Amino acid sequence: MLLAIDAGNTNTLFAVHDGHEWRAQWRSATDTSRTADDHAVWLSQLMEISGMTFRDLHACIISTVVPQSLFNLRNLARRYLEVEPMVIGEGGIDLGVPVRIPRASEVGADRLVNAVGAFIEYGGPALVIDSGTATTFDVVGEDGGFEGGIIAPGINLSMQALHTAAAKLPRIEIRNPGKVIGTDTVSAMQAGVFWGYIDLIDGLVARVKAEYGRPMRIIATGGVASLFEGASRSIEFFDPDLTIRGLHEIWKRNGEQALTRNAGDIL
Repeated sequence: MLLAIDAGNTNTLFAVHDGHEWRAQWRSATDTSRTADDHAVWLSQLMEISGMTFRDLHACIISTVVPQSLFNLRNLARRYLEVEPMVIGEGGIDLGVPVRIPRASEVGADRLVNAVGAFIEYGGPALVIDSGTATTFDVVGEDGGFEGGIIAPGINLSMQALHTAAAKLPRIEIRNPGKVIGTDTVSAMQAGVFWGYIDLIDGLVARVKAEYGRPMRIIATGGVASLFEGASRSIEFFDPDLTIRGLHEIWKRNGEQALTRNAGDIL
C-alpha cells in the first residue's frame, strides 16, 4: 500500500491507497515541532482502527509547502515504514506535465500536484482553485501543462485579520449567513468575509477566462472549498480528493525510480 502525505500550512493529510482505491484519509494540524515518533504514534493508532498497520505500507510519497516539516515526515517513512519516500520537487521526479513559467522551482509542490490531479480527472484546459491558508488559482493547459496562476489570502486569514486588528470584532465561525446585509456584528462579519470571498473567486475566474481566451473547466478543492458550493456562479466541480489523486498519479509515473529500499541502506 501507498502512504500519501500532503503537508500544507494549516493541515497535513495522510491517505492510504491499496492499489485500487483510497482505504482511509486522516488530517492533523501542521506542527513543525511534531517529531517522526509523534507522527508514528498518532498514525499507527488511526491505522489500527481502520484495520491496518505500518507493515501494510510499502511506499510513501510526500508533497509539502512547509520545509520545516519535511525532515520529520521523511524520518517517519524511513524509521517506521522502512522505505525512502518520494518527495515532490526532489530527485528528478517526473510530473508527466510541462511547467511553463520562467522560474519553475518557485511553484509550490501542492500547485503542481493539483494540476496533475485535475488533468487526470477533467482534462484541460482547466482552472484549479485550492482554498487553504492561501487560495490559489492555477491554469492547467490543454496538454496538462502548468501555465501559471494567482495567489490570494485564504478566507481564514481574512477572518483572522479582522479579529486580530480590530479590538471589538470577535472570532467567529465562517459560514454562509444567508443574506448580504448583516443585522448584528457577527452576521455583518460573516456576510463581508463570505460574500466578499465568493465575489473574489467569481471575479478572478472571469478575468482568467477572459485573458486565457478559451473555454476551461473550473474545479475547486481544499479544506474550505465546500463552503462555496451553491454560492459561487463559476465553480463547476468540487473535488476534495484532487491533491491525493495527483500524488497517486505521480507515484505511478515514477514507479521504477521509486522502488522502496530498506531503511538500513539509507540511514
